[in-house]
Amino acid sequence: MYTVTEERELQKLTDELLKLLEGKKKDYWKKLSTEEARELAEKLRKVIRYHDYKYYVLANPVISDYQYDKLFHALEDLEKAHPEVVTPDSPTQRIAPAFTGEFEKVKHLAEMISLENTYSPEDLREWDHRVKQLLGKNEVEYIVEPKFDGASIELVYEDDLLQRGVTRGDGIVGEDITMNIKTIKTIPLRAPFSEYGIKRISIRGEVIMPKSVFERLNKERERQGLTLFANPRNAAAGTLRLKNPSEVAKRGLDCYTYQILYSEPKKLCDDIKTQSEALKLLAECGFKTPHIQKVCKDIDEVIETVLQAQEERELWDFEADGMVVKVNDICAWNSLGETMHHPRWAVAYKFPAKQAVTKLIDVVWQVGRTGALTPVASLEPVEVGGVIVSRASLFNPDFIKQKDIRIGDYVIVERAGETIPYIVAPVKERRTGEEKPVEVPAHCPVCGAPIVKELDEAVPRCPNINCPAQLKEHLIYWGKVLDIKGLGESTANILLKKGLVKSISELYYLNKNDLIKLPGWGVKKTENLLKQIEKSKEAPFWKKLTALGIRHVGEKTAQLLAQKFKDINELMNASFSELASIPGIGPITATSIKNFFKAEQNVEMIKKLEEAGFYFRRTEEEEKEKELPQPLAGQNVVFTGELEHFTRKEAQHIISLLGGNPTNSVTRRTSFVVVGENPGSKFAKAQKLGIKILNEEEFLRMLKEFSKDNPEVKEILEEKGLL
Repeated sequence: MYTVTEERELQKLTDELLKLLEGKKKDYWKKLSTEEARELAEKLRKVIRYHDYKYYVLANPVISDYQYDKLFHALEDLEKAHPEVVTPDSPTQRIAPAFTGEFEKVKHLAEMISLENTYSPEDLREWDHRVKQLLGKNEVEYIVEPKFDGASIELVYEDDLLQRGVTRGDGIVGEDITMNIKTIKTIPLRAPFSEYGIKRISIRGEVIMPKSVFERLNKERERQGLTLFANPRNAAAGTLRLKNPSEVAKRGLDCYTYQILYSEPKKLCDDIKTQSEALKLLAECGFKTPHIQKVCKDIDEVIETVLQAQEERELWDFEADGMVVKVNDICAWNSLGETMHHPRWAVAYKFPAKQAVTKLIDVVWQVGRTGALTPVASLEPVEVGGVIVSRASLFNPDFIKQKDIRIGDYVIVERAGETIPYIVAPVKERRTGEEKPVEVPAHCPVCGAPIVKELDEAVPRCPNINCPAQLKEHLIYWGKVLDIKGLGESTANILLKKGLVKSISELYYLNKNDLIKLPGWGVKKTENLLKQIEKSKEAPFWKKLTALGIRHVGEKTAQLLAQKFKDINELMNASFSELASIPGIGPITATSIKNFFKAEQNVEMIKKLEEAGFYFRRTEEEEKEKELPQPLAGQNVVFTGELEHFTRKEAQHIISLLGGNPTNSVTRRTSFVVVGENPGSKFAKAQKLGIKILNEEEFLRMLKEFSKDNPEVKEILEEKGLL
């Protein structure tokens, strides 16, 4: 994409910009004129696009992550100070706001048809024979590429700008997922097609999740107690259908482009004559194309290539379920044509499936670090893809129910790359009638607590926060929420290993003499930890509620509960309807709270904590706040855009102090929306629903008025010099 001379110039420009940015603060950008800002923004965009290409497409970065972030953040700050210089193809515009609607149906510029499958060298030779007969030739040149196992998409560019990204759908009509497509760094927002005489172009590609990213994502989901993805293909496809591009951006998707479906005014065959030329053009325009590709002079070379790929595929960082063989001459595609289902000019050679059939002996339930119960199949050992498999994931009870998997079934087991083996389906034809349904345990297999299942989750959970399978994570969380310095992972590990803590409450009964004897500990370290633990007893009621780790009860929800209930007894005795009717809580959180207090182990732990002087009730300061006027009581408030005087968290905290409920989404129940600079889709939705809108000046005027009766709000405004 870049010549050696261009690369040198861009690297030189990078160095100049990094030097220019040294010591610059955010207010510097406001001093620039519009023209100065536009010129600098274009330079920053140019070098950022270059470094994106080097890092994401070529995997060959030439600057450090720190230097890249410095350039990117400078562009962000510059565009915020001068919104008039923002362009649609700016690297900062990759992530759009979340939306709540459905994906729009869009017709493809050219039909995206599927391929016929072959499974052996003999099948390939038969296909080659048909191609030669139809073309009336003795020899045909082919090109071989990987058959990516991901989600097929169409990308449309016009005047060099990405106009839309669409799912394959039924091959004729797909869904517009442009906002999610833009988050993928290997898909350029601008591509220099005009330099090749192309005004409009449609490209086919495959969105994939690299195997390394998939492994990392599943480990994180396991840590959080979430359902694991079955394979990278499902993870990629599911991610593309998320409604929040910010979440899509976190998933690390990648994209390979491999076919020009349509272009104008330059035409396929007339101007772009071969598939290898098409791939070269795409690569020169900055796209990631199959780096494993080979032009073969005949079918013998094709067979040699696909068999070699079959041996090497485990080394690839992407899933491929075969290789695609295409006639290289695009002009010949028109002559060969298509059947009702597939083109005659291309075929897929499918790799042998990494599947096997074996017997499901039993289902074992594992308890994760967040209490999630995961069913694991115990199998008669069987070889799958060269590895002996005796265990496989069953994900969650809904998966078992949907697949109708029973103990004693013969099941199809699949292993994809380095991913966890999983059960594809039972072989129902081999049932004898002696198979048994899989039962979800009523009690935790580790601690015996009654199992609960919340409204919005497929995963059953152990609600006991002192369950040995969960205790380490809860100790670390407890220390973090209550600011207990010294209670981190290493301390939690040693306290559990030595048996000094078997419950959160036992933190408050620790003996100085026992701690001093720990390896690497001494008087000072022991005394510091005990002081911090003692100090945590003075924490506000809402912080103590947060520390309990009740599902769906974070800081904001805990504050709402602390405003409503004076102590833990009132909260425990609250009815479901009373909890669900609190603005900002609702039925899912209410169910979670009721389930938490149904666990006798949790109630017993709270009792022991209070016996140690760790009381779950409002402090005197909280009681005083409760007595203050609540001018925003019952009002739901949403913020959008950037405020000049407050961070989003500060503004939401002030709303809570005034009795209001800060929320993140605009609904008909929203009381008013505060709009800062560069507001997102919430602003438009509020206008559409006719909801009251305040700018920052009006919001500040309202706070000044309310601060007359609220000392804490007054203090915040005075500290910021706003009174």
